[in-house]
Amino acid sequence: SEVDLCAMIGNLLDNAMEACLRQPEDSKKYIRIFLGTMKGQLYLSVYNSAGSDIRKSGKNYISSKDSPSHGFGLMRVDRIAEKYGGYVNRQNEDGVFATEIMLPL
Repeated sequence: SEVDLCAMIGNLLDNAMEACLRQPEDSKKYIRIFLGTMKGQLYLSVYNSAGSDIRKSGKNYISSKDSPSHGFGLMRVDRIAEKYGGYVNRQNEDGVFATEIMLPL
């Protein structure tokens, strides 16, 4: 649904913007977004510059936000992708955080 797609994009962009804002002023900050179709599926990718404060537990990334009401965005993205039989891939390497999502059309 449009609501689910907006929730996914909104959460990913919110996280990307917050990651950029947490970086030092003199660092190179960027967000790259791609949304299109690939192999008959909806493909969404968000790449952003990231610091070294990203925490991971198993396959899950853990929020670095201080508030207990935050930190559920990536889980919501995962649940939405699962709801539609989609695939989520996340990577964090060399100052880059990337999320790729494939959803059947």
